[in-house]
Amino acid sequence: MKGYTLIEILVGLTIIGLLFGFGFVSFRDYSRRQALAGAAKQIQGDLRLAQEDALAGQKPDSSFCNDPASLNGYDFAVVSTSEYKLEADCTGGLVTQKDVVLPADTSIASTISPILFKILGQGTSLGSGQSATITLAQTGTNNQATVTVSSGGEIQ
Repeated sequence: MKGYTLIEILVGLTIIGLLFGFGFVSFRDYSRRQALAGAAKQIQGDLRLAQEDALAGQKPDSSFCNDPASLNGYDFAVVSTSEYKLEADCTGGLVTQKDVVLPADTSIASTISPILFKILGQGTSLGSGQSATITLAQTGTNNQATVTVSSGGEIQ
């Protein structure tokens, strides 16, 4: 008689189960790291958006920014451990341009908040030689990502 014994089948299924288990764990860790990297890229993009709008001197359509009020720049402000905002800083008040809530397992912290990108290429609110570090961390893992803004407005 040709065929497989019960023990051979069980050994084969055990090996397949172990390979699948290790593969799944590796994939889950990889996808978590990619999600954190994606959140860091989103923050870099939002910082660049605030910087570009400030460089262009683009005032939002709001009673706080309409004439005779003037635009001071755009703020990137960490509101809580899971949320940040982009705001137009006008002499009449702040106008929220974008409000972002991070995924539940991701937290944000900044050494300086808010970071003001001044209008028409005047740099940032950071002192000369000073930089702000925005740190993203995932709960349950040791994964972290950082975004740095220099006093000249360089975003890394």
